[in-house]
Order: sequence, then structure tokens, then C-alpha cells
Amino acid sequence: MARLGIIGSGAIGSAVARLAVAADLEVLIANSRGPESLADLVAELGAGARAGTSSEAAAFADQVVVAVPLTRLRDLPLEALAGKVVVDTGNYYPHRDGRIAELDALELTTGEYAQQLLAGAHVVKAFNNILARHIPLLARPAGAHDRSALPIAGDDDGAKAAAARLVDRLGFDTVDAGGMSEGWRFEPEAAAYTQAYAAEPSSLAENYLTDPGKPLPVDALRALLAGARRPDVAARAF
Repeated sequence: MARLGIIGSGAIGSAVARLAVAADLEVLIANSRGPESLADLVAELGAGARAGTSSEAAAFADQVVVAVPLTRLRDLPLEALAGKVVVDTGNYYPHRDGRIAELDALELTTGEYAQQLLAGAHVVKAFNNILARHIPLLARPAGAHDRSALPIAGDDDGAKAAAARLVDRLGFDTVDAGGMSEGWRFEPEAAAYTQAYAAEPSSLAENYLTDPGKPLPVDALRALLAGARRPDVAARAF
């Protein structure tokens, strides 16, 4: 059975874990509070999942999904992640992460910053532009007429190909947005961010816990990425 390590058990990490188990992947999930705090989640996920430490999750598989706050990336087990494909789902939220000068000045994208913090790993951005609620609601089998697409970005073509295969197995098509320098095209405030998957984009902020989602096919996502304007990150407050 293919394996997947997941570090982070919040909304995104848990949603990806559920899809991974449903796709017959063996999952080892970890968080900062320790394996014992994951007992309920692992029981819900079933026999295909177990809990461990972050180091164990990093060593468990060749691909590791990381769903932790941006500034917590530096706390991850870097040696265990070296050479691995790391799917980073994070974004820069100043109210949580504090101000990061390189990001505010547009010297780096969030993906480039993550790659610096995880030097030695092959980082691919994915699952950072969709609400956790919409992940299970919009996942579809390959070939489904209403399948949605997710953008990915990364500087290693082999890592991006591996990440695309994972995303496909979890229920989504992918659109290659380019290298990490292009990752801003699906960061917060960009057109390909969360509202692109919302049934009611104009009221998503009020109803994000109940919005049923709307499929976003490959061509529509590709158009949003191509027409994107880089957000003013320094003005970001949320």
C-alpha cells in the first residue's frame, strides 16, 4: 500500500487525511501536541491511519503533506524531510504569523519562503487556495464531468509531477502554475483563491461554513491564473 505522511491535524490536514484513507493510502499523521491527541481522529479515519510524531511522519513516506502555520515550518524535522516531496498547504496570514519583511516587500512568494525554510526538501505548493470544507465536497474520481482542479507550483519538475499524481489520487485535477516565483497567483486575495470554489463567492466570508462549493474545471482555473494580478501583501491584515 502506498504511504503518505501528514504533519498538521487542523482543518486542511484532517481533510487531506480523510481523502487519502479513502484513496487506499496508508497515512501517518502528526501534530505538535503529540500522538495521543490524535486518538479520536485516527479512530474516525480507520485502519488505514495511525498517529505518530512529526519525525515519524516525515520518515514514513516519500511524500509528506505539511499543514502547519508558515512560521512553524522551521520547527519541522528538516533532516527527515531532506530529499522528500513536501506538499505545503500554508499561506501567509500576518495576524497569525507576524509581519515577514521579505513577503511584504514582494521579494519572495510564500512558496519561495517555505522552500528556504525547508531547504533540502522538494517543496510544492498545493491545497493552499481552497477551503478545508470544500476539499471533501469537491473531490471527484478521475474523469468525472464535474471534477475540480487545484493549482500547484514548485521549482522541481519531478516533485511537481509526484505531487500532481497525489492530488489526482485524492480527487482533483491539477494546473501547473509554474515555479515558486509564480505561487502568488493562487495566494490570498488572488482570483484563484478560495472564492473560486464557492457557490456564493459574494457572501463566502459570511457563509464559508455552509457554502456547498462549486466545481472549478481546469480551463477555468488556468484562465484565473493567467489573468492574476499580484496582491499587495504588505496591506494584508487577516
